Amino acid sequence: MTELINIVIDCRELFLQGYHADKKVRYKGTVDLVTEYDVAIEERLSKNLQKVFTDFEIVGEESTKEIVHPRKAIYIDPIDGTTNFVHSLPFCAISVGIWEDGKPLAGVVYNPVLDECFSAECGKGAFLNGKQIYVSKEPDLQRSLIVTGFPYTKVTKGKDYEWVLKTMANLLPLTRDIRRTGAASIDLCYVACGKFEAYYECNLKPWDVAAGILVVTEALGKISNEKGDEYSLDDHIILSSNGLVHDAVLKQIET
Repeated sequence: MTELINIVIDCRELFLQGYHADKKVRYKGTVDLVTEYDVAIEERLSKNLQKVFTDFEIVGEESTKEIVHPRKAIYIDPIDGTTNFVHSLPFCAISVGIWEDGKPLAGVVYNPVLDECFSAECGKGAFLNGKQIYVSKEPDLQRSLIVTGFPYTKVTKGKDYEWVLKTMANLLPLTRDIRRTGAASIDLCYVACGKFEAYYECNLKPWDVAAGILVVTEALGKISNEKGDEYSLDDHIILSSNGLVHDAVLKQIET
């Protein structure tokens, strides 16, 4: 686990260099951004990870043309929250999840801007900068702070867009409030350390959540799809919570 954490933290200077620099921005979609730092960080991570995890296959946001799920996989998001990164907002992170046979073994989510390193290893707990963390103990949805995200598909005003508006209208009056940070990996980790009681979003990619979901479950939280079933990396909707408000949120996001 220490090796994995060190490999991720090794990208800190490169990440911060990009965060403070004038960046060259390309568009993968109407509002889906990528910078030269996304590519450079993924290349460095891939090179160093393959030295340690020699029989694992890299599935990276910037290098993978078609999403696959190898038996032994390393899911990499070099900059989760690239829009925040481009706009100099501090909610952006490197996310690396190690999976085998469809189950997470280890994960690291590191935000170099705030110097927050979340880590988890299957069966060994979840940690923030080396200190063990747990989910919130709040059982009341009305006293809960929820976080969500908006999919890139919003620009087409299709089913995802309608679902976002519907769930927001359903949940907002029933909660303390709803936030949107713009980085799924951070949202999951903030559920894990008790900042948020629940997080939900649709149309994510495996590298967005592969590390964070293990951090949540090892912090004694709960992960499911919108039907309440075990979450798969191919599911369209994810719900993460402290477990205590899970069913209450679930009722409001069902499709």
